[in-house]
Amino acid sequence: MASTPPRRPPPRSPAPPSRNPNAPGRGKGGPPPRPSNPGGRDPGGAPGRDPRPPRPPKPSESRAEARGFGPRPPRGAPRAEFAPAVPAEAPPRFRDPASPRAAPRGDAAPAEAPRGRDRRGMGDTRPPRQVEAPPPPKAPRPTQAAVARDAPPGGTIWLHGLHAVAAALANPRRRPRRLLLTVDAEAALAETLPPPWRVPGERVERNRFQTFLNEDAIHQGAALLTEPLPPLPLEDAIAAHPGPVLLLDQVTDPRNVGAILRSAAAFGAACVVMQDRHAPPETGVLARAASGALEQVPIAREVNLSRAIVTLQKAGFWVLGLAGEGTRTLAEATPRDRRVALVLGAEDSGMRRLQRETCDELVRLPIAPGVESLNVAAAAAVALYELARETQIPDAVIEEEDAA
Repeated sequence: MASTPPRRPPPRSPAPPSRNPNAPGRGKGGPPPRPSNPGGRDPGGAPGRDPRPPRPPKPSESRAEARGFGPRPPRGAPRAEFAPAVPAEAPPRFRDPASPRAAPRGDAAPAEAPRGRDRRGMGDTRPPRQVEAPPPPKAPRPTQAAVARDAPPGGTIWLHGLHAVAAALANPRRRPRRLLLTVDAEAALAETLPPPWRVPGERVERNRFQTFLNEDAIHQGAALLTEPLPPLPLEDAIAAHPGPVLLLDQVTDPRNVGAILRSAAAFGAACVVMQDRHAPPETGVLARAASGALEQVPIAREVNLSRAIVTLQKAGFWVLGLAGEGTRTLAEATPRDRRVALVLGAEDSGMRRLQRETCDELVRLPIAPGVESLNVAAAAAVALYELARETQIPDAVIEEEDAA
């Protein structure tokens, strides 16, 4: 009996073509089909298995949210609505013992505001930068015509400063010609010296003073054009006032001379004697440093200072020269029955030889050994104070000392 052959399954009909032009295998639009198993074997086989572990599912809370920075803002949202949230308390491992957050809960200090930019650049938390106001514009420089108009004529000087101008207007020996004042200076001068003044005031702006003064001159908005004071003979000066006399040997700095005049006015000196050549003339700088004392203390100018010393000795003065090599101090050598004249030399060279030999005695000031000398203006102030203190001692104390 013949055997029948096995029945084969009918062939499958081909799938209908896809209408998608990007489908795999149709035209050039799509990529080739991706095999389900890259290894070519069963998924359980070793060669075809992916060595990377499966990716864990994404948690519902992001890492930034876990740290307290709030949710990530969507694109286009304003930054102020999604400001980073500041954690109420830092983690224990980042807590600083010196920080105010480390205090107990009962005494907890308020949390400080975050500084600088936040971690994601969401905004600048620093305080706003204070913009400084621009400096005021400089006044225009004076023209040549203004400089020529305010130039002092021959034989006149400009005095500047409220004290110097007020004292010069009150001095009957002065001959003022012009008075320039700003609005504020006019009101201040009226309080010190009530008007009417000897010359009418001209109201000007502050840049007007640059036509005849230096840019660094402290004029306080007041200037007076006047003639220098007439010279006063030495004999008339010592006869008009009973105080001591100061003689300056080649002191050329006008500021030092002005400070000496101020001390002389404070301690009641009769006059200040200077040379004609090696001494500063009367200028606005000297008057400004004297602060009105130029009108109170007369200045006697002599050709030869040693001859002036001899003149004072003949008038009954005891002439003392301040020098560091003096054997006695000024307090020990000051006589109480005669008037005293003090000779002060320049700071660098001191008194000259002829003046040293003409003085009755060389005295010194009691200063510390580490200090070589004092400024001539400071030495004059200390010496005048010592003379004023000695002359004001009561007579009863003097009699007791003489009896002892």
